[in-house]
Amino acid sequence: MSTMIFVNLPTDDLERSKAFYTALGCEINPLFTDENAASIVWSEEIFFMVLTRDFFSTFTDKKIADTRTTAQALVAFTRESRDEVDETLARGIAAGGSEPRPAQDHGFMYSRTLEDPDGNILEFLYMEPQAAEVGPDAYMEAQG
Repeated sequence: MSTMIFVNLPTDDLERSKAFYTALGCEINPLFTDENAASIVWSEEIFFMVLTRDFFSTFTDKKIADTRTTAQALVAFTRESRDEVDETLARGIAAGGSEPRPAQDHGFMYSRTLEDPDGNILEFLYMEPQAAEVGPDAYMEAQG
């Protein structure tokens, strides 16, 4: 069995979050979705559990960050191409997300940042396959 990843995120509006993530191409697993939480399926191994703030607070004694003003985590996903990065961002923005900073083009890697309607930060990136194999410095040197 491979390792599965579950990222738990707080939300002020569960229905809005479900609509946002399905607009990005995710599915909702109804077996683990109710009025307190939604299971957002990215792949067979990666899931977001989007939880109402009240329900989220039952899992920790710590203060829950206001993700509109405080960065708690940056969750990054690879895409198959620069165009797919741009398409994902377009869907996310149309579904109520925002892009808080300009696209980053480092030659070997292209990335864009998307905030969901609650301010949780998602990054989508494309890395040249050769750069992943040899490292960014060697890739850029070979490009001249």
